[in-house]
Amino acid sequence: MNLSNLKPTAGSTKTRKRIGRGPGSGLGGTSTRGHKGAKARSGYKSKIGFEGGQMPLQRRLPKFGFKNINRVEYKAINLSTLQKMAEEKNLSSVGVDELIKAGFISSSQLVKILAKGALTAKIDVEAHAFSKAAEAAITAAGGTVTKL
Repeated sequence: MNLSNLKPTAGSTKTRKRIGRGPGSGLGGTSTRGHKGAKARSGYKSKIGFEGGQMPLQRRLPKFGFKNINRVEYKAINLSTLQKMAEEKNLSSVGVDELIKAGFISSSQLVKILAKGALTAKIDVEAHAFSKAAEAAITAAGGTVTKL
């Protein structure tokens, strides 16, 4: 056996369907596109959601809900996260800059401190918002709360 007598297994390869090559090929004429209509034309591209002129599903269904344009979205940070950060990096104060450096938030996000987890370290916390329980826990541990 050498490279000159290698060939694929019988039945594993098929010849390509050559469309639009005259009546003798059996695939001439309309070239498997049927008669008339958008799909028979050149340049046809199906549009997403198009249902042949029938009112599309996304327009038949009712819209519902409410988007509040004045909504302020905060990134939630728990007290357990602050405790862990303070222990690992020996911090006495945690602010937005420290949270950005640690990768918890991006520079455009607002921060809200929530009371999940226990806080034992005395930390001065700087954030955009605090839950009442988180604020109480921070002050109980001897830290201070600063709202930005």
